[in-house]
Amino acid sequence: MPLSEHEQRLLDQIEQALYAEDPKWANSVRTRDPRNHYKRRLVKAWIGFALGVVMLMVGVVAAQIPLGAAGFVVMLAACLWGLSSWMRMNGIGDSPSAAPPRGRRSGRKQSFMERMEERWRRRRDEH
Repeated sequence: MPLSEHEQRLLDQIEQALYAEDPKWANSVRTRDPRNHYKRRLVKAWIGFALGVVMLMVGVVAAQIPLGAAGFVVMLAACLWGLSSWMRMNGIGDSPSAAPPRGRRSGRKQSFMERMEERWRRRRDEH
């Protein structure tokens, strides 16, 4: 959903004030690539996975079932976190499916309320 003109002006004013207050920090934030953030998260997920493997193995060798189960949960959580970071880094899952749902006339995505209003109008027109 795009911003209104008023919201866009406010956002521009805030950005200009931030840039005037601390140009070095504002420049570093502006030029930062979001993929680097996801790469760091992916590395942390690998470290978490390795920690989970170690916990699982120690739990198995020491016959401590709760430690082994905790290691498995840590491994699973790290895998899910890493997979979501990898998908976001590569842009997978961000775009809508190839076939848009029926009833969409415009190219932009409709909000829930817009879809409900359109259904209501169609129902009223049918009767």
